[in-house]
Amino acid sequence: MKVNQFLDHYGISENPFSQEDAQSDRIFQEYLLKNTRHAAWDKVLGSPATPSTAVVFGEQGSGKTAMRIQLVNEIREHNKATPKSRVFIVEYDDFNPFLDMFREKLSSWQKKPEKALQNWRLWDHMDAILSLIVTRLSTAIRNNGKDLKDDSHSISMEALQGLSRTQKRDILLLAAVYDNDRDLAAKVRFDQLRSKLRYASYGRYLSMLMGVAVTAGIFFVTYKMGGGWTGMSAYKWLWLIAVAAWFPFVWHQLRLFWQAWRISRQVRIVEHSVGTLRKLLATFNLSEYLGQPMPSKARSDDRYELILKLQNVLQSLGFSSISVIVDRVDEPHLINGAPERMRDLIWPLFDNKFLKHPGFAFKLLLPAAVSTFLNRQEREFYERSRLDKQNLIPSLNWSGQALYDIANDRIKACSKTGQGTKAGIRDLFDPAISDGELIGIFERLRAPRHQFKFLYRLLVDHCGKYTEDQPVWKIKPETLHSSLSLFMRDLDAYDRKLGTG
Repeated sequence: MKVNQFLDHYGISENPFSQEDAQSDRIFQEYLLKNTRHAAWDKVLGSPATPSTAVVFGEQGSGKTAMRIQLVNEIREHNKATPKSRVFIVEYDDFNPFLDMFREKLSSWQKKPEKALQNWRLWDHMDAILSLIVTRLSTAIRNNGKDLKDDSHSISMEALQGLSRTQKRDILLLAAVYDNDRDLAAKVRFDQLRSKLRYASYGRYLSMLMGVAVTAGIFFVTYKMGGGWTGMSAYKWLWLIAVAAWFPFVWHQLRLFWQAWRISRQVRIVEHSVGTLRKLLATFNLSEYLGQPMPSKARSDDRYELILKLQNVLQSLGFSSISVIVDRVDEPHLINGAPERMRDLIWPLFDNKFLKHPGFAFKLLLPAAVSTFLNRQEREFYERSRLDKQNLIPSLNWSGQALYDIANDRIKACSKTGQGTKAGIRDLFDPAISDGELIGIFERLRAPRHQFKFLYRLLVDHCGKYTEDQPVWKIKPETLHSSLSLFMRDLDAYDRKLGTG
């Protein structure tokens, strides 16, 4: 018999257990997003109006990605309800672009995967987060305030034009360094952003105009005093004044080039052309540019100041806080699931000053394989990270009862519309199998993904034993136990390969 024939008997329109990844799971996203939540949900979410950090460790398939999707959805609902006190969402879950560029900027002997991430620092995380925020903000401004990915992040043009000149300058400074939108060339997108902000900086031409004016004046004087072209050579000493008049302009351009070169070296997660970056920095009035913090050194101090400037701008645009959701740490190809490399990438983030930065909420959804390193850390790590203050959830475990409810919810979500009493997970099994036995089996499976895989295999095994002409509508105990035995053997082997078994 076919699996869909078996499910159709119970009024189930599609296999509830065919999907294993929340990101591509239509059933979860359409029906269960608000109803199926882990017991630790409230601790992880906190209150969107009051930013709080949470650190979650969970094995593969335990629901970290589902929790990220739920966090984003919950914050979006909050943003719609409180448009003047929104939360800026940063999904920090695609590390590949940052790690690829980071690796390119390392010396050849450091580019080996096992060596590269040992050079990753806190300010690299700060640069990546700044890049995500600034790129999204700049793109929205260029689109007349519309955020094409999430309407709750859109900006009113009234609020945009209400920004002070200092705030507009800060947006442009941040965009010069961190705007990483590859749809347009750096100079083009910067000019468009400056046009939308209506930010003019004519004072940048003063030193150049002074050089042109002095040069033209000396040319005129020497031409007149020398009686023409041939007599100008008698007044060579006057041309020293022209050289001196150009000195402020040339000196400023050299300083900008030096600054651009240092930024391109220190911001290791974004590709910069030194010449282009110098041109962008040259668009600011000298008096407005000098003294501004720039990420030109291997330290976090300048980044903290830039974050404060960004927060000040976002506050004026209706965003009272920023929520950074970290997920999929094990997926980048430079890490490739290796716990040691995950540790090298994530450990710099465990800095209490950063995690408790005012107006920031970090939601770190981390693989369980990394948690084994916590017990091996020195006292200095715990003093710096203060994990006791970070809403730590050491294991994203699911009880058998919770998994039983998840299975019921998924079956009901897939039941055909117009049906009276909807089937549940219990209806699929022979009465000889008790509820307690089912719950005990689900307890052993530990995580939703393992449960879905097992139930999918169980349905296939059961249907494979019978024909369409002589179907059996209840899963027998012997089928349940034989499928479970094989599945647990495979699961244990997989755990041993990961080092978690």
